[in-house]
This record gives sequence, structure tokens and C-alpha cells, in this order.
Amino acid sequence: MDSLDKHFYTISEVSELTELPPSTLRFWETQFSELKPNRTHKGQRRYTPKDIETIRMLRFLLHERGLKLEAARDELKRNRRGIDKTADIVRRLEEARSQLQKLLDQISRK
Repeated sequence: MDSLDKHFYTISEVSELTELPPSTLRFWETQFSELKPNRTHKGQRRYTPKDIETIRMLRFLLHERGLKLEAARDELKRNRRGIDKTADIVRRLEEARSQLQKLLDQISRK
């Protein structure tokens, strides 16, 4: 998992961290009351690490589990802690799989 060591992130940084386009992030703000990044006096979004974790949970619910917006909204309100744990486990497994695939690729090249 990416280390979130800054207090605020721009939409482009969040887009890169979550592998989601900025348009998706802006749309999700209109659909989920839990996602309301702060704004500068010029209107630029400033996402906190908590916002990024919410986005990661939404990405898991919508993309990995295939839930519709309304179902994801309900699930997030009903079971936020469980979603966070499950999403974290899935992320860790994906990272492990990626590392194992890199090792297999290196072995097969030799």
C-alpha cells in the first residue's frame, strides 16, 4: 500500500495513487457524502489521507465487487470498517501476486 505521509494531496496525485481518472473522482464526490475534499481559496481540491482511503474503499466496492452506486453507498454506511479490512487484504494480495509474477518473469528469462 502506498504510504500517505502528506497532509493534503491534489486531484492529480490522488488519481495516480488510486489509478482512477480525475473525472471519476469528481463524479464520486457528487454521489458519496463521505467524500468531500477540502478546497483552497482558489477552489482546488485538497484530499486528506482519510479521503484517499474512502476512495480506495469505493474503488474496491464498485470495481472489484461490482456493486452499483446505491449499493456501494449503503455498504459504506453500514460496514465501513469491514470494507476497509477486506480492501486492505485484497490490496496486499495483489501486491504479493505482482511481486511473485516479477520473480517468475526473472526466472523464466534465465
